[in-house]
Amino acid sequence: MATAPHLHLSPDAIYPFDARGVAKRFRHAAIFGALDALHPGETMRFVNDHDPLPLLDQLALRYGEAVTIRYVQREPGAIAIDFVRN
Repeated sequence: MATAPHLHLSPDAIYPFDARGVAKRFRHAAIFGALDALHPGETMRFVNDHDPLPLLDQLALRYGEAVTIRYVQREPGAIAIDFVRN
């Protein structure tokens, strides 16, 4: 049975990305791929158990103003960040 393609019909939707379930060696590549798949106006909610400061630096260099970074939760052991594609 073939699956239907994702049509991005809701630009205000928040797409979850739980980094805790991705092997560390693939994590950054998976995040970049997910951000590359977002259309302007779409949001990816990134969840992790630690503050990904090196990743945020990489994202700033790679995407500049094309992605807005906004913390939703920033507590020890519980981080949630919205990445909005501009």
